[in-house]
Amino acid sequence: MKLLFTSMVTLTLVAFSCNSTKTTTKDKVTDSKTEVMDAKKMVEDGFWEGTVVLSKAENDCPVTIKIEGKDGAYFLDPINITEKYEGFIIDGTKVWIKYAGLRMMNRCDKASPVNITDLQAR
Repeated sequence: MKLLFTSMVTLTLVAFSCNSTKTTTKDKVTDSKTEVMDAKKMVEDGFWEGTVVLSKAENDCPVTIKIEGKDGAYFLDPINITEKYEGFIIDGTKVWIKYAGLRMMNRCDKASPVNITDLQAR
């Protein structure tokens, strides 16, 4: 009787522990839909999807943000990197950026100078 009780308890614990960590396809689809809805909202709010690119090359901007546009990729030179945005300045970091173009000479060949008005993690 004791062996039967021990076996039942063990099987119950194993069954519950196995099912508690599973992620269903439905959960993954829901997460994907939420990400798409969030992305749509960010675009509606005037944000652009970007990726931080760092460079140590001579005559190149040390920090640029690559934007994948309809006509191909282009680079932004954010001139107002402050302590507020320093946490995002890691090569390959995906960001949402809202910016204003500036009428000034380019500091590097490949990127246009911009003033960041908002920057968020993507």
